[in-house]
This record gives sequence, structure tokens and C-alpha cells, in this order.
Amino acid sequence: MFKLLARVGIDGFLLGLIVMVGLAWLLPDFGKSGGYLAMDAITGYGVALVFLLYGLTLPPERMKAGLVNWRLHLLVQISTFGLFPVLAWGAALAFGGKIDPDLMLGFFFLAALPSTISSSVAMTSIARGNVAGAIFNATLSSLLGVVLTPLWVNWYLSSSGASLDLGRVLLKIVLLVLLPIILGQVLRPWVRGWIEHNTKWLKSLDRIIILLIVFNSFSDSVAEGVWAGHGGGFVAQAVGGAAVLFAFVFILLRLTCRALGFNREDLIAGVFCGTKKSLATGVPMAKIMFGASPALGLIIAPTILYHLIQLVAAGIIARRWQDEA
Repeated sequence: MFKLLARVGIDGFLLGLIVMVGLAWLLPDFGKSGGYLAMDAITGYGVALVFLLYGLTLPPERMKAGLVNWRLHLLVQISTFGLFPVLAWGAALAFGGKIDPDLMLGFFFLAALPSTISSSVAMTSIARGNVAGAIFNATLSSLLGVVLTPLWVNWYLSSSGASLDLGRVLLKIVLLVLLPIILGQVLRPWVRGWIEHNTKWLKSLDRIIILLIVFNSFSDSVAEGVWAGHGGGFVAQAVGGAAVLFAFVFILLRLTCRALGFNREDLIAGVFCGTKKSLATGVPMAKIMFGASPALGLIIAPTILYHLIQLVAAGIIARRWQDEA
């Protein structure tokens, strides 16, 4: 059973996400901010720890291998920080009146996120694509997202008549994201051996923190009654929107790579890196940007759903391309 789930991209982390959402529905007083478990304090420090771990485990030398393939890099970054936000903005103009504003904000936040490193590289490797190019682009995307994601979200909110305290958000990102990454990179040469022997444990710690943030966010939403009145139609919008977004970008990128004459390896890396969005970055970033907003659970819902869809779909596609190689 677990081998079958793993084959289509569903692992313990995804099951953990489902469990955390379920617990938030059943026990919101335990997970909410200021609740019995003081989850807001735990997750607040946890955000900095997530990015410290990212800095510790990021090998800078792996970036150099894929540096020269500029056409691939340009395609992936334009897709990640250009195509996705434009599509989300177009959807907001077309369907904004029919979709809950917090859910629409969640879709735009998803669109503004960087690509994910681990699954982009893993899927590219499985399909026998350009792994060096995937490592470079996924890593570059994560670093660019530290600045571009809040700038895009601020633009969206401003154009919608809302506001984001951009100065406060950028200061928190510097303190909780940028400085921990830099500190991790500085410390990495001194603790490299220890990191390599504890990679699995560090990855598990990273995922546990993300699960706790999800628990806290959804608990706040449930406790404040944010989900009240949202029935099956709301869920269908969230799932359908995430699925359509992934499918559209995947098909468009594949056609674009072929039109540009990319070889098979670059096409695979371009498609997988250019369609992925990072839950590991998105959940902590949402915590920083939107604080303890009761709507945080709604805002991160599209990111969680997209994460599930991209892993399942990309897992199936990667193995099919592996068989065709």
C-alpha cells in the first residue's frame, strides 16, 4: 500500500498534512494562536529554524554545474515569477467576484512562490533530465523568491484595494529568512560532516515544523469560524483551480521547450522546475507575511492542494518519461 502511494508521489509528509488539517478541525483550541499548546510561539521560532536548515543543507558548489545554460534558466524563472502571477491575476479579473477573496489571495500567493528544490531535482533525475540545470534553477528560484514573492503579493493587495505593510514584512523576511540562510551557509563548512550524517533527521525536522505551522494556521481559521459557510463548492474551486493551473502551465512549458528546440534533458528540467511551487517555502513565508490572520488557513489551502497535485502528477509523468528514455 505505502509503496503504491510512494510511486505516485504520496509520502508520509503529504499524509501528515492531511492529518494536521483534520486535527485542526477536531481540536482547534489546541492548535490556535494563544491556545493550550502555544503553537504560535513554537511556529514563530520554527520559521527561522526552517531557513537555517535550508542554509545548512544547501551545497553552493552544486549551483556551479548548471550555470551556463542561460536559456533554460530564463525560461524557468520567467515561468515561476512571470507566467504564474500573470495567470493568477487574469483569473482574479475573470472570476474574482465568484471566488472568496481570501481564496483568490491564496491562489495569487501560490503563483508568486518560488519553485521547490527537492521534488524538482528528484523528478528531473527520475525522468533522466538535466539534473545540474534543475539544481541551479530550483535553488536560484528559492533565493529570488525571498524578495519577489512579497513584492508580487504587495502589488496584488494594493491593486485590490488592500494593503500589506511591506516594510515590516521585508524586515521580518530579512530577520527570519535571509539571515538564517546566510548563517547556515557560514556555518556549513564547519558542520558539513555532521550535516551529511544527519540529512534524514534534518529533513524530518524541517517537515515537522511545516506541519506544525499548517496545524496552527488551520486551527486559527477553524476557531475564528472562517470556514463557516464554505461547502463543497468552495472545495471544488480550490482543487479545480490548483489542478487547472498545474495542467495549463505544464502543457504550455512543454510546447515552449519544443518550440525553442530544447533537447530532451533540458525539456524535462524546464518543465519540472517551471511548474513546481514550494510548500516548504510557502507555508513559513505565509506565516511571516500574514501573521496570525484567521484567514491564513484559507490563504495556504491552494498551496497545499497544489503541492499534492504537482507531486502526484509529476511522479506519474516522470516515471513514464523514465520508461521512454
